[in-house]
Amino acid sequence: MATKHEQILDYIETLAVGEKISVRRIAKELQVSEGTAYRAIKEAETKRLVSTIERVGTIRIERKKKENIERLTYAEIVNIVEGQVLGGRAGLHKSLTKFVIGAMQLEDMMRYTEAGNLLIVGNRYKAHEYALQAGAAVLVTGGFDASDTVKKLADEYELPVISTSYDTFSVATMIHRAIYDQLIKKEILLIEDILIPLEQTHLLHTKDSIKHYHELNSETTHGGFPVVDETEKLVGIITSRDVIGHRPTELIEKVMTKDPITVSMQTSVAAAGHRMIWEGIDLLPVADNQGKLQGVISRQDVLKAIQTAQRQPQHGETIDDIIKSQIQLQPAEKLTLEFRVTPQMTNSYGSISYGAYTTILTEAAASALKTKNRKDSVLENLAVYFLKPVQLDAVVHIKPNIMDISRKSAKVDVEVLDDKGIVGKALLTFQLLDR
Repeated sequence: MATKHEQILDYIETLAVGEKISVRRIAKELQVSEGTAYRAIKEAETKRLVSTIERVGTIRIERKKKENIERLTYAEIVNIVEGQVLGGRAGLHKSLTKFVIGAMQLEDMMRYTEAGNLLIVGNRYKAHEYALQAGAAVLVTGGFDASDTVKKLADEYELPVISTSYDTFSVATMIHRAIYDQLIKKEILLIEDILIPLEQTHLLHTKDSIKHYHELNSETTHGGFPVVDETEKLVGIITSRDVIGHRPTELIEKVMTKDPITVSMQTSVAAAGHRMIWEGIDLLPVADNQGKLQGVISRQDVLKAIQTAQRQPQHGETIDDIIKSQIQLQPAEKLTLEFRVTPQMTNSYGSISYGAYTTILTEAAASALKTKNRKDSVLENLAVYFLKPVQLDAVVHIKPNIMDISRKSAKVDVEVLDDKGIVGKALLTFQLLDR
């Protein structure tokens, strides 16, 4: 039977897109406490089922697929620009396809403005009116208001008119940044992207016997299985190590590992992979906030996903991507990397930031290991024991030296030099991953 929390989420999904909801309404209609309703609405917001806007409330929005994640809704625009909705609240749930900056003559502006667009413009009232008639929403910059006629049209066409105190340039920058962030999120692999769903997951119940484990093990050749109770809530995990020395008639609940490590659907694949490596586990259950099993992932799934993702083009560059793109291999010398410090990598003093510095060290050491044994690696420990400031536009050479390497781990000493000598030294320890 579904919990009250799950019932609220299911109820929210049944609501029509654009419908307004509140904690009090949910609590009253589903006969739950306001605290339970509030927590469920917050989770629905995380899942992009609803959007909460100051002075407007919480509205049901269309859940976006990952391939369309860069398309923003008008509700999201309100939050990004800290705006006020002047009219057309009923259309806040709609997604927009293009932004048009109204920095031209009215006739030219209208040639670029189409249905599903957002016109970003100041106090040009005729432009507001024409944009709505063309099927576009309006974002009024500079803190200006809209006319009563425009507000009435906005309500009639269900197209939002939003006012913000920011200027047009700032608003365009903020929206561009939001889309850019969405593109980066789109490239990050989450557990939900590689999950073995529950209907395809082999599992055992607490009242099953060890004999059932052996039968399932022979059938699937899997070494471990999640264990659930009668409500399908995850209560443990059982592996071959747990059943050694026990009679086939003993119950699973007596020998299983209780309270296993779990991840959620929104956990990144990289974070899950690191957790599996540190804990030495090959199977990781995926559960929701209520502890209900949603599926499993294996170490092989994680490694395959990470290796596949590494071959994909990046649509949105992170700081790490920018740093890595600056590192160039010097073929004339024995595994020496060259790096130029750009403005994005500096601190307030104009020298390279500690975060950028450690990324360079890690990337150089990982490159050395990849050249040596063709294996992927995960950083376990980093000790910087010599560091001098490296200025903007400086070119440095990074020389990684593999000090020790075994089947599962490696130690790399990294030396960083500029034209005057050594500016940094570090010792890094990695765990090596089998493909």
